[in-house]
Order: sequence, then C-alpha cells, then structure tokens
Amino acid sequence: GEAGLHPSNIHDNAYAVGAIDFTGDMPIILGPDGPSLGGFVCPAVVTQGELWKLGQLRPGDKILFRRVPQRSVFLAKPGDGAGESPILARSEGPVPVTYRIAGDSYLLIEFGPLMLDIELRLLVQLLFEALAAEKRDGIIDLTPGIRSLQIHYDPAVITLPRLLDWVRCVEPDLPDGGDVVLPSRILHLPLSWNDDQAQLAMRRYQELVRPDAPWCPSNIEFIRRINGLESIEAVQRVIFDASYLVMGLGDVYLGAPVATPLDPRHRLVTTKYNPARPWTPENAVGIGGAYLCIYGMEGPGGYQLFGRTIQVWNSWQRTAEFQNNNLLRFFDQIRFHSVSADDLLDARAAFPHGRYPVHIEETQFSLKEYRAQLAAHAPEIAAARARQQAAFETERQAWVAQGLDSFVAADQGPEAVAGAVQEGCVLVESPAPGNVWKVVAEEGSIVDAGETIAIIESMKMEMRVVSPARGRVVELRCKPGREVRQGQGVAVVRVG
Repeated sequence: GEAGLHPSNIHDNAYAVGAIDFTGDMPIILGPDGPSLGGFVCPAVVTQGELWKLGQLRPGDKILFRRVPQRSVFLAKPGDGAGESPILARSEGPVPVTYRIAGDSYLLIEFGPLMLDIELRLLVQLLFEALAAEKRDGIIDLTPGIRSLQIHYDPAVITLPRLLDWVRCVEPDLPDGGDVVLPSRILHLPLSWNDDQAQLAMRRYQELVRPDAPWCPSNIEFIRRINGLESIEAVQRVIFDASYLVMGLGDVYLGAPVATPLDPRHRLVTTKYNPARPWTPENAVGIGGAYLCIYGMEGPGGYQLFGRTIQVWNSWQRTAEFQNNNLLRFFDQIRFHSVSADDLLDARAAFPHGRYPVHIEETQFSLKEYRAQLAAHAPEIAAARARQQAAFETERQAWVAQGLDSFVAADQGPEAVAGAVQEGCVLVESPAPGNVWKVVAEEGSIVDAGETIAIIESMKMEMRVVSPARGRVVELRCKPGREVRQGQGVAVVRVG
C-alpha cells in the first residue's frame, strides 16, 4: 500500500504520531498512542489521514512512501511560504527560536543551538507553562523536550497559521530566566547497584547480538573507561553523589525520565548501544550520552546500565507518591541510595500499593543560584570535561584499532531445513523472522500443546514458539544465536 508522508525535523526528544524512526537498517513507524520523547532519527511523518493504511499491514507486505507537499496541505493558503522546508519562521535575539512543521497536527518550537543547556530547558518550561495557562481551544497536548516544545493541535479547531501567530506573540513576553524560581522536589530513590537483572540484559546482548561490543561484558566498566575514572568505586561515588535534574518525561517508555546531573562534574558521558539491546528489565537505570534514564517498562534500549530502582509509572493505583500515573515531575531532582537486590525486590512489590514510603524533599530551582554554582566550580568543571574528552578519544581510537568503530552484523543466515517430516510428526514453525534467544525444549522431552519449544527475538520483541500438539520432541532444527525465517521449522514433534 501507499502511505503519504512529509519531511519533518523532530530532533530533541519530541516524536509525532506516525513518525518514521530509523533506528538502524529497519524503519519503525511510531504508533498512535501519542507523542513521546526519544533520540532516534525521524526525517518524516505519515499523515494522520493515512495511518489507517498501516493498520492493514501483514508480515510480508510492502510499503511505498510517497511524498506530499507539506505547505500546500498544512497551511491555510496554498501560496503561504515557499519551497518544502519544514521551517515556518525564525525569531532572532539572545536565544534564537525556530518554528517547524512536525506533522500534520504538530508544531515544534526549538530554542537555541543543538546542545545540552539547562537554561534553554528553562525557557522551554516557561513557554510550556504560559501556553498551558491560556487553555486555548484546539490544543491537544504540550510535550517539552530538552530544548524544544512540541504542540499537538487539532487542525479542525485551530489552523497552523493561527497557532503560529499565537505562539509567536506569547514567546517574546516570557520572563527573564535569571529571575525565575521554579518549584522542585528531591526524591531519594533506592538503587540496586549492578542489579542481577541488569547483568542478565548485558549477558543476553553479548550472547545474541554483539559478542565483541566494547561495552560488554560490563557496562559499568565501560562507563569507567570512557570517562577516565580510576575505578568502579569512583563510578559508583559519582552516581550516588549526583543530583539528577528531570528535564523530560516519557523517554519512549511510560514515565521514563530524561535527567542530567545539575553539577557538570557528575555528568558521566557514554555512547549508546549499537545496535540496540532487545531487552531491558523494567526500571533499569542507565546513561546514554549525558542523560540518565529509568526505563518505565520492560523493553528494548540502548543506555549503558548500572542498576535498577523502583517504579516511575503506576497505571492503576493512587498513592501518596502517585497522585497521577507519573512519579516524577519536570525539574524534580533524583538522588539514589544503595540497597541490596533482595531489598529492592521487596520495595518494588510494595511501592505501587503505597507500602514503601519514598523520602521527598520540597525545594526549588533557581537559575541565579545555579549560575553562581557553575562559576564557583568552573576550574574543576573544566578539568572534569578535559579528562572525559581525553578518555573518550582514547576509547574511540582503541575501537578503530580493533575494528570496532562500526558494526556489521555477522553472516548468520538461517540454517537449512534438514530432512522431511516423518509421518505422525508435525513441524513447529517460527511465527516471524528473528534470532533464537533460547531453546527451551530438549530432544526426547515430552511437550504439551501450547508449551514453549524456543524463544526468538524479533524487532525488539520476544516471541514464544509453541508446540501445536502434545508429543515428543524428536528433532531440534535451531540453535541459540542463529537466525530463523518466518515459517521456518525449529523443531519436529511426534504427536501422541
């Protein structure tokens, strides 16, 4: 089928519904639930009116994308603007502002240059609060990013030109950030350092995806090395000393924060996994770039893991900590304290039901005080950045010398299907293409109908390959770490 799309620049953590996410060599079209944060490349968006076509797709179908002229479609007058640039307008000043089309019902406002700057995030927050306070008809959602604000609007209620005029009138009247004090909270969260579930995620990645990855077998050792720290204990000290400022919420997953240490001396910097990790335990904690993330749910990921904590999202309960689904708010601060893996399991069982109290301090964020702290520690901050940069460059050069600076998947083509299926036997087939993660059954074992034979990982998801009937496994036709095609036999079961 054909799906209409238009160019979009959705950098800086704001995804529109229908955004086409190029995470590697396979594009993924983001689903209809609503906008979220993220760091993947999304150069185009499927138009809202065309999304129904994607719901008809089945494995093996092909998609042909056709470009639609965005300005003639999304602006009130076909003659508005010229060319096909997604940029609608720019405002010059001490902090330049860029206004972009980001989907047929999205507007993206970007502040300043492409860099991590808490002052830019403060400007985003001020605009977010100013627009939210007006409660304008037609505004569906406002999603703050690190240096941008994405507006989801209803074109049937407010046109893009009217929306643009409104935002451009509000933005110049924002207060000076240096005089602003925002409410903030300090949440003291338990952390199981190098938790066994985080270790399992690393181990599965090394076994099935990339055995020679520089961040394997230990993400923590990788964090130490690429930041030029002297020991694992030094990594641990930095993480437990840091106060992580929550700059965004919903980093792809439910309630997942995008946070960075207030003190630049605590900003550990890493690369992300390449390719991505197929599985991450719920509420694992890791670092990607200069950002910390607490994974809101079990799923894929790319941050370098160092532990696990309690839930940041609660779908069903209302407790003292969860007045809504999110535990965290914008400009909250996260501080970790160490607990054992067993104690964390107890905390995780109790916390969603209000039986594990979290220490929360009410405080505030003042840009004036923040600037003063940066000035007071400027020499130490510069020294920390110089150490990191030198270690990062040393690490990258080591990758080049070892041929690890780029990833090319090994040729692990599907094994040939050997032999015919004997009379009285059934072939157990893979429901989708993927990699075999685990072979559960053994040759000679008895399995029931619906019992798992093997588990494959396909497109960042786990799928069970089950026996269609009760019987004895007489042959296994797959191995862990090998690829399988859709419909390929993974085992033979003698029925009866």
